[in-house]
Amino acid sequence: MNPDQLARYSRHISLPEMGLETQEKLLSQRALIVGMGGLGSPVAMYLAASGVGTLVLADFDHIELSNLQRQIAHTTDRIGELKTHSARDTCRALNPDVRIETIDYALDDDDVADAVAAADIVIDCSDNFPTRFAVNAACVETRTPLVSGAAIRFDGQVCVLRCDKPDAPCYRCLYQDGDEAAETCSRIGVLAPVVGVIGSIQALEAIKVLTDIGDTLESRLLLLDGRAMQWQEIRLRQDPTCPLCQERTAKAG
Repeated sequence: MNPDQLARYSRHISLPEMGLETQEKLLSQRALIVGMGGLGSPVAMYLAASGVGTLVLADFDHIELSNLQRQIAHTTDRIGELKTHSARDTCRALNPDVRIETIDYALDDDDVADAVAAADIVIDCSDNFPTRFAVNAACVETRTPLVSGAAIRFDGQVCVLRCDKPDAPCYRCLYQDGDEAAETCSRIGVLAPVVGVIGSIQALEAIKVLTDIGDTLESRLLLLDGRAMQWQEIRLRQDPTCPLCQERTAKAG
């Protein structure tokens, strides 16, 4: 680690749980972030600033004026640009040492599988169930840890799904087919700081998983009621009828 890096990450290195060796480990990790909107913005920015060595930013949308209320990686002068390119520029301005790759087209199942397989961790910041299901399936298949987050209105949720462990639940254990008609922020709305809170927790959990520090939200769903400023935690268990988990357990056994 060069002198500039020692200075940049000095507050991390000063932490007894981190230190120089763990920070160097973080610099060698590769994180895939799916979605560069309200959740993906703080996730990408915090992981870049923290020194996660390679970030892969996946999103095919372009920036619109209505995004700027909550998607803090983007700016007014970038309206019309690809979100991945805007987020890349923001992250590079924060930390030019971090390698950033972009996927700025719609991913089919093979593309998702390849991108997930190449990552040490996946952070799902998407806003629709088909994408979440596809990412989860790829994580289960490749045994890649997944940090999932969502936010709407004043509410948010986040959990860590250890798809690399045969007895851990996956996203399909939490949501089943038929949930695709759920509410969306574009129709219902979302308070801007809520996505910042959830995205920041996703970034924190991703760093903890990558560095094996502390207790993560593994198999725990953390729920935020922003209006009452109350948190609730629900323990998650593997659904014995989940076909993805059944297949994973069979392969592990």
